[in-house]
Amino acid sequence: MKRPIPVLMYHHVNPNKGDMVTVTPETFEGQMSFLKRAGYTSISIRELEQYLSGTLILRERAVVITFDDGWLDNYVYALPVLARYGIKATVFTVTDWIEGATAANRNSHRAQGGIPAHSRAKSLIRSGRFSGVIMNWGDVRAMMETGLVDFYSHTKTHPACHNLTDEVLETELKGSRDAIENRLGRPCPYLCWPYGKYSESAINIAKDLGYRAIFTTRHGVAKPGTDPLRIPRIVVKDKVQWFRIRMLIYTHPLLAKAYLGVKKA
Repeated sequence: MKRPIPVLMYHHVNPNKGDMVTVTPETFEGQMSFLKRAGYTSISIRELEQYLSGTLILRERAVVITFDDGWLDNYVYALPVLARYGIKATVFTVTDWIEGATAANRNSHRAQGGIPAHSRAKSLIRSGRFSGVIMNWGDVRAMMETGLVDFYSHTKTHPACHNLTDEVLETELKGSRDAIENRLGRPCPYLCWPYGKYSESAINIAKDLGYRAIFTTRHGVAKPGTDPLRIPRIVVKDKVQWFRIRMLIYTHPLLAKAYLGVKKA
């Protein structure tokens, strides 16, 4: 029986905790250290795509690490941990936010370390202030050049995509993909829906634009036969012990099936 793969969803790795989308650097270190010590393999989305289609065989327990949005704290706090343990990850980036941070040309955020908490970061984004909140393209390239981190689409402006007109949605999806490919010189065939909001029409448009795998916020694990256009993920909590137990469950075929069945009941 083939093992399921939990696709883990992170947003912030930040000392400013207290919300549902942030894990502290200490917790993140503990979670990644556990994966390394327990013999888990981190795989790329390309490898996940191959596993779902049956063209890649994995003998060991595997996970996929994803981050949504492109927050600066992913670069400042998460990257050193990923590099220390040799763990692969993917960041789904909002490309207009990255462009805004690049245009701001800030240079002092690393020395000052004053990266805000999620609520403050959202407020700054709404006011068009990306400096010190979102990665710029230089940060993106530095992460990519480690050979551990890939970058794919989270749209241009982070809208809820389930109720956009076809024209606006195409602009969001194509514009984000083109920005990533032009800036990084690599293909961008993967997408993650902002807020987890999408429709059947949105999926068809994304597919027509060339996206081969799409990630959602639907709770579950990925396994051979999972629809690559509707890949579920696991929201990660700011707890190391929770993480250890869930990884043991979610990578075991029978335990994952039983546990997810109970959660849906």
